Amino acid sequence: VPATRVELTVSCRQLLDRDTFSKSDPVCVLYTQCPGSHQWREFGRTEVIDNSLNPDFLHKFVLDYCFEERQNLRFDLYDVDSKSPDLSKHDFLGQAFCTLGEIVGSAGSRLEKPLTGVPGKKYGTIILLAEELGNCRDVATLQFSANKLDKKDFFGKSDPFMVFYRSNEDGTFTICHKTEVVRNTLNPVWAAFAIPVRALCNGDHDRAIKVEVYDWDRDGSHDFIGEFTTSYRELAQGQSHFNVYEVVNPRKKMKKKKYLNSGTVTLLSFAVEAEHTFLDYIRGGTQLNFTVAIDFTASNGNPSQPTSLHYLSPFQLNAYSLALRAVGDIIQDYDSDKMFPALGFGAKIPPDGHVSHEFPLNGDASNPACHGIAGVLEAYQCSLRRVQLYGPTNFAPVVNHVARSAATVLDGSQYFVLLIITDGVISDMAQTKEAIVNAAKLPMSIIIVGVGQAEFDAMVELDGDDIRISSRGKVAERDIVQFVPFRDYMSGGPGAGLSMAGLAREVLAEIPDQLLSYMKARGIKPPPIPPMSPETPP
Repeated sequence: VPATRVELTVSCRQLLDRDTFSKSDPVCVLYTQCPGSHQWREFGRTEVIDNSLNPDFLHKFVLDYCFEERQNLRFDLYDVDSKSPDLSKHDFLGQAFCTLGEIVGSAGSRLEKPLTGVPGKKYGTIILLAEELGNCRDVATLQFSANKLDKKDFFGKSDPFMVFYRSNEDGTFTICHKTEVVRNTLNPVWAAFAIPVRALCNGDHDRAIKVEVYDWDRDGSHDFIGEFTTSYRELAQGQSHFNVYEVVNPRKKMKKKKYLNSGTVTLLSFAVEAEHTFLDYIRGGTQLNFTVAIDFTASNGNPSQPTSLHYLSPFQLNAYSLALRAVGDIIQDYDSDKMFPALGFGAKIPPDGHVSHEFPLNGDASNPACHGIAGVLEAYQCSLRRVQLYGPTNFAPVVNHVARSAATVLDGSQYFVLLIITDGVISDMAQTKEAIVNAAKLPMSIIIVGVGQAEFDAMVELDGDDIRISSRGKVAERDIVQFVPFRDYMSGGPGAGLSMAGLAREVLAEIPDQLLSYMKARGIKPPPIPPMSPETPP
């Protein structure tokens, strides 16, 4: 059990300049290693900051900190040149290695390291700041406006935006929010924004919050208008004369005797509510409904041959069975009836040999549910002996099959998870995208496990972590797909069990947040936990 969660803030200084006509546009990519493995896996990316060699990234990495594990970290910096999520298409700006313990154990939990790359070349430095997350779960929603800000642009008015910083124990400041830019006005009204109270003050209501006001410039050299400080306790008083702040530019104040301020900022509204967690919904009775869909296309190879991904060996489980078990064993704990619908796609099925893209593995079209993961495995093995592997590889029918069930229960009492296990070459990409965009409105998530050695580019696109999936100009309202290549976890021998736990962790990691994003978008609150009656033992 991780002892605590730690939030990492990344900044860099004096990065290499790789752009000819402007400065680099850096992004930082964090890689972690699974315990006992030397393989690096991408953990996440910061936002891209345009035209800056000294970026302070706003996106934080939140990691579980396990005191007893050596948690290796690798930070790679790239200059982003296009919209492509593929890092090889961007310029490398250097990297740094350290452990999470190294950052946490440094003075003030602040570690500064030189970035390295080609020997003998200076790549600048990276600054990593770790802060333990308080367990405060409140989210504040704030809205601000400003009045009579200084005019900074020669031809028009200013384009103001604000940057919020929370103070650290040692008196330094960490960026925690940036507003949007309001163009061409000295009296902006910014949109309301929600921010975890933790991020504003880490639970300490009297900790200083510094706010800087800037005039946005396209080339990244934003002009400083002025600043003010406040605290969570002050902001929590809501709209009042206490929450009108003078925006002061200290340099102007020193130079000019008659200087009053560079405008004022007013808090228009303040509200706070508790953020619900995945466990709040599970405790309140939300059930996870788990459906499995298995790829029976001919590209898997003839099941009677040992080279086939569907080969049923008397001695060991094949990749399909292993993946099914790794994920199913965890998810079945959240499903009270333990009945799992199991479908196949891409085979010719008896009696007439027509190709089906959603056939029941147990042969019962009216009720494709199997009892427990053991029941699903048994039905899968029976199906392999009954059907003829064929094609094409169509995902849309099974996605729509689960979506039809999900569309009948929109009240948050049930959430549907579809596990698709496939060898990866998809034939109906356009229809599948359409199906996913429609499913994103429903209480469901899709997990795709890719088995075999194929290129899984299409699956990565469906995953939508870097670029949200869209169909016919409609963008999916939530990211509901998680793709994992099975081969990353294939290590035979004594470590196989460990890698299966890793597979399950990776595959299921996004489900809690995806469930929360559905509940939040629909305004569904978790029901209160039913009180125990005196008769029922706890």
